[in-house]
Amino acid sequence: MASRVINAVVNRTQAAGSTAAPPPPAYVSPRAPVARVAGLTRRFAARTVLDGLDLEIAAGEIVALIGRSGSGKSTLLRALAGLDDGVEGEVRIGGPVAIAFQDPRLLPWRRVRDNVALGLRVPDPAAVAATALGEVGLSEHGSDWPLTLSGGEAQRVSLARALVREPRLLLLDEPFGALDALTRLAMHRLVLQLWQDHHPAILLVTHDVDEAIALADRVLVLRAGRISREERIDLDRPRERDRPELRDLRNRLLEELGVDTKGSP
Repeated sequence: MASRVINAVVNRTQAAGSTAAPPPPAYVSPRAPVARVAGLTRRFAARTVLDGLDLEIAAGEIVALIGRSGSGKSTLLRALAGLDDGVEGEVRIGGPVAIAFQDPRLLPWRRVRDNVALGLRVPDPAAVAATALGEVGLSEHGSDWPLTLSGGEAQRVSLARALVREPRLLLLDEPFGALDALTRLAMHRLVLQLWQDHHPAILLVTHDVDEAIALADRVLVLRAGRISREERIDLDRPRERDRPELRDLRNRLLEELGVDTKGSP
């Protein structure tokens, strides 16, 4: 059970309707998308959450996925991470995957450095963990217990735990949702810095349209189990919210989510 609550590293393809053991990992070429799903479907009893969804994520791309609660955002992430055996369709991943959740899911009986190094198969996991903690600004906290950390510090540990796996695809499942506004902005800056340093592709699930616009190269709206809208953002970061094109983009995304923006500034 513990393996399902820590950062996962997977490479797999699941054939639609297959009841046999999963086939060997399906890799894509370095020039192909890091992740590709085709005809992805997930049903829970009579309810279809993902309905033949198609998606590609390019190497080094930051994609934000937004949608109403229950639209299947986290279900898609779990499928990409190999944590859901009930999906139908094709999932192709071009390298290691790491996932960080809204709840950092640190093991309270292990110190911070041991949480980061958990499951690593490298010659010196402690040194690798120490380097990752330094990258997230927590070099002095390696011997701390998780329960002594603030919410923002715990999320930094979660990101460090993802980094040590050197993922080509980093999945972030609303990792900043429980943080206060100032801590969230600090985490945005940290994620962008780590992205610049390590160059993974990132799929960020968020309810926050402004967060999606601030961080992503591409924003996708998930609706009725499929991608209903795609918006590309070709602007340097950091991005000022009051730019006219970003205000217009925000209104388009909100309208796609069913929010009335008439009269919005």
